[in-house]
Amino acid sequence: MTRLFGTDGVRGLANHEITAELALALGAAAARVLTEQGDFTGRRPHAIIGRDPRVSGEFLSAALVAGMTSAGVDVTDLGVLPTPAVAFLTGSTEADLAVMVSASHNAMPDNGIKFFARGGNKLEDAIEDAIEAAMRRDWARPTGADVGRISFDRGASVEDYSDHLLGTIDVDLSGLRIAVDAANGAASRVGPAILRAAGADVVVINASPDGRNINDQCGSTHPEQLQAVTVASEAHFGVAFDGDADRCLAVDGAGRLVDGDQIMGILARAQKAEGALAHDTLVVTVMSNLGLLLAMEEDGIRTVQAGVGDRYVLEAMRAGGYNLGGEQSGHIVFTDYATTGDGVLTALQLSAQVVRSGRSFGELAGSITRLPQVLLNVSGVDKARAGSDEALAAAVAASEARLGHTGRVLLRPSGTEPLVRVMVEAATAEQAQAEARGLADVVEQRLALS
Repeated sequence: MTRLFGTDGVRGLANHEITAELALALGAAAARVLTEQGDFTGRRPHAIIGRDPRVSGEFLSAALVAGMTSAGVDVTDLGVLPTPAVAFLTGSTEADLAVMVSASHNAMPDNGIKFFARGGNKLEDAIEDAIEAAMRRDWARPTGADVGRISFDRGASVEDYSDHLLGTIDVDLSGLRIAVDAANGAASRVGPAILRAAGADVVVINASPDGRNINDQCGSTHPEQLQAVTVASEAHFGVAFDGDADRCLAVDGAGRLVDGDQIMGILARAQKAEGALAHDTLVVTVMSNLGLLLAMEEDGIRTVQAGVGDRYVLEAMRAGGYNLGGEQSGHIVFTDYATTGDGVLTALQLSAQVVRSGRSFGELAGSITRLPQVLLNVSGVDKARAGSDEALAAAVAASEARLGHTGRVLLRPSGTEPLVRVMVEAATAEQAQAEARGLADVVEQRLALS
């Protein structure tokens, strides 16, 4: 049977795969697993819940609240807040469980449900499996005064999160003009407000969520508007969040896109210079550009590569005691301050480094040279055989030999789609394209479905 939970909670088309019935059952099951595994003598378990502004989040959060309270858990509804804010508040309020209703960067019709354990950490696989198993079991429902109660928090929680982020920097951002694309998402109000509170002059676009326009040709997955506005407003740089604001990509003053790899490089160099980079190590994923790895090597910064997905980055960070890591997509994790990627925190840290360095953002980003990278998706193939076909392995080895130390190859079956991803980096775009196309042809021939 297919596992319900993916790499980042449960996600799919709202009201088709992610239904009110599913949310109700998930909420009740999560509450039951929580109460079974914890000691709540003399008190009732407490959960918090937040959501991004997409319209389906309203009925899904209501169903989750109903499920949790029906199982005897008190719930505080935080309303619309970024995912990292919910994770932070899980720890600061000492909540026993938290839920975020969001499909992150996905289009509006999708939605998702993710849980956080005490302290704001994502659930371990074993806990997710226990929740899924509990959904299939009969249970004794509490009655009378034993059912949970619902409360609402629309103010204090936002202030607590804002104060926490502002406390992570020690410089005034006055004189810095920053363009912000809020993706019509969860950080539409709190993101610009925090940057202004830090002293920045903020130019804001796509911060009018109506439940339907989240991520719609805007935000971190569509930076074109931000690039134009950054140049037109003469901003020093721009930042783009995604729907739940756990990602941040950037644009320099000339409108050039700055991805998560370059952001990590800027911040890792800064932390190392301050003696604040744990073990002089940056955690990246296998998709990070070779240019970042080479730049870090030159600066004496070790890189540890994790699997694709911010949860795997976090696992590697915790295992090695590292405090900075992330993904090319803009998930940047600062474990000194957060338990998950936080786009607003990333924007603050970048802004502070621009002020401290006295250099332009373009200069800082330009010092992390990205090698040309080509990514091709090959569909209609048996991805299960990608790691065992000898002829394909030989083709990859031959390509790596041609590229030498100035390039690399990554062949990866998709975790969510029936396809194989072929990624090639090389000294020139032409070489990267040629090697990627050649390997894609071999994948199509060798792994074709019979």
